[in-house]
Amino acid sequence: MSSSNTPTRKLHNFFSSGAAGQTDAGRRDFVRGSVALAASGALALSGCGGGDEDGIPVSFSHGVASGDPQSDRVILWTRVRVATPAGSTAAPDLRDLSLRWEVASDSEFKTIVASGNAEASAARDHTVKVDAGGLQAGQKYFYRFSCQGQLSPVGRTQTLPAAGSAVAQLKLAVFSCANYPAGYFNVYAEAAKRDDLDVAVHLGDYLYEYGRGGYASEQAKTLGREVEPAGETIALDDYRRRYAQYRADADLQRLHAKLPMIAVWDDHEITNDAWMNGAENHQPATEGDYAKRKAAAIQAYHEWMPIRSQTNTEQIYRSFAFGNLLALHMLDTRIVGRDEPLDYAKYTGANGFDAVSFGKDMAKTDRQLLGAAQNGWLQQQLAASSATWQVLGQQVLMGRMNIPAPILFEANYPGTGVSVSAYAAMVAKSQLAPATLTAQERAVLAQPSIPYNLDAWDGYAAARETVLATARQLNKNLVVLAGDTHNAWASDLQDLAGNQVGVEFATSSVTSPGFEVYLPKETPQVLAGALTQLIGPLEYADTSRRGFMVITATAQECRSDWVYVSTITSREYTASVGKSLKVLPGQGQRRLVAV
Repeated sequence: MSSSNTPTRKLHNFFSSGAAGQTDAGRRDFVRGSVALAASGALALSGCGGGDEDGIPVSFSHGVASGDPQSDRVILWTRVRVATPAGSTAAPDLRDLSLRWEVASDSEFKTIVASGNAEASAARDHTVKVDAGGLQAGQKYFYRFSCQGQLSPVGRTQTLPAAGSAVAQLKLAVFSCANYPAGYFNVYAEAAKRDDLDVAVHLGDYLYEYGRGGYASEQAKTLGREVEPAGETIALDDYRRRYAQYRADADLQRLHAKLPMIAVWDDHEITNDAWMNGAENHQPATEGDYAKRKAAAIQAYHEWMPIRSQTNTEQIYRSFAFGNLLALHMLDTRIVGRDEPLDYAKYTGANGFDAVSFGKDMAKTDRQLLGAAQNGWLQQQLAASSATWQVLGQQVLMGRMNIPAPILFEANYPGTGVSVSAYAAMVAKSQLAPATLTAQERAVLAQPSIPYNLDAWDGYAAARETVLATARQLNKNLVVLAGDTHNAWASDLQDLAGNQVGVEFATSSVTSPGFEVYLPKETPQVLAGALTQLIGPLEYADTSRRGFMVITATAQECRSDWVYVSTITSREYTASVGKSLKVLPGQGQRRLVAV
């Protein structure tokens, strides 16, 4: 059995400062109801089989989920199909199915507060999304579906507090980068155990598109986690099958059943390094039209994720207001506005790195990451919100991460630069005994520091300045959440003039490997220490552990706790808090400080 040695947790209710006993009672109701339903077979994560008066066996084998909560409504999700007998080789039954959904104030469903009918159609891969309205602000609820006499698992969700209401505390669990073949979802399992979290925030790479034997699949067969379908996901059915595999995972199902989720996509929901009109991992000659692939991926995303879909399904940026405490603005840095990323290969030749040409291209003011429409929307949201904390939930690192060019080139093109430890030794030598430096060492130290990741905000410098300038001019307490890199980071956010604007908390991955794989010769602790010394705004780095962040907001501070699991290749694991940092509100205090 897995265990956790995280600090003792205090139960709380984010939408009020009510008595702790009320929260405890709700948790006991959930436990009692779960036990009762499990005894009847309705809560089994393996699904609900059996017949009904029409003799049609159905299955809820992908669980339930909720998401995009508002003060009076929340999205409810499930998938139901006619069950296929074990070992059957018959084609799946594709008939449409009618369902009933219910929302209750108690886990035993004695008090139903909302209900209705829905349809699981083959056209939507038999997924169902209901925008359950008429709910009360700042309340916890339980929900379930029924079909052909069978009950789905029970989920727990909650609505947002009323607009402008006083909120004492909020806790967000923040996730990114879950590659199924890389290991077990122990990170999701750990978060699902906790009773002090309010909302799950997923920053993207909810799944990966690669085929078997692809990225981070070395142990997939041993772990029983080879991907389906076997090939890369390109067509609609490919993406649907991959989502079905992920959502059959018991740990992910438990997380979805425990917390409402607010999610955005990153690149791998489509394909690696995606932008508006293409992607690194898309070859039109063999994989067809990129626009068709992107449309298929987006359709599957909206089918399988508990997101409130708009008419324009490419537009997923949206805001969530947690009373007067925190406004969460979820951004899309991938699809609707991103220009093609720069590539260092274009600036590197026989004469080395062309820093002048690179600098000119980087300085272009028309290079977009969010796009004009999303930029304008974000400015309006920031201006209109009076919440203490303005939080950007988005995919890629915003913090300035310039590192010496020789280190970067060695990491990407081994043999063309120097390692982190070798560079650090040269720096120490230049400080202690500069006369002993060789000509080659002086040449290495003379090279510029450049962005380590052009796929992040570092590759879109003008776009970053626009966001930071907006927050600074509006005098907002800015906190940026990021994922994507598979490593954990914390940075002070400064504009080009050196003004301190806010902070960034970046989460590690659920399973995807970090620098421990890309830089195997570097000791993780030494590497992290060297990076924090070389990169001025960087205050914290962890380059080897898998985990998630818990963001705790109060009127007095916004804090991040980085929670790590000991392994993802065994069901037996421990969990611990590896680092805690916070930021205080107000001018002159919007920087990282120790807890």
